[in-house]
Amino acid sequence: MLEVENLSDQEKEIYQALKIVIDPELKVDIVDLGLIYGIEVIDQTCKIKMTLTIMGCPLSEWLNNEITKAAKSVDNIKECQIKLVWYPQWNPSMMSRVARMTLGIHG
Repeated sequence: MLEVENLSDQEKEIYQALKIVIDPELKVDIVDLGLIYGIEVIDQTCKIKMTLTIMGCPLSEWLNNEITKAAKSVDNIKECQIKLVWYPQWNPSMMSRVARMTLGIHG
């Protein structure tokens, strides 16, 4: 899981920018869904490590485009590289409390 307190100020800005990327099927942002595993900025390049709720997600290309747009909206970010990982495997416990409430998942 991503530890926000360990991010640089610029990485925190990217983290906040990613909250505008809403999964069109679930209607919850990708941050609250727990899909973002890492954010690193090197020079003007943002590297994002993330997963998807399911392998073969039909929205992966659309999500990549939206994530890239959001990351590049932060000052001094010129490039965004997205690394898709499958470990740890995503599960509903990775969602924020807000996401679980939005989706009607209790517990």
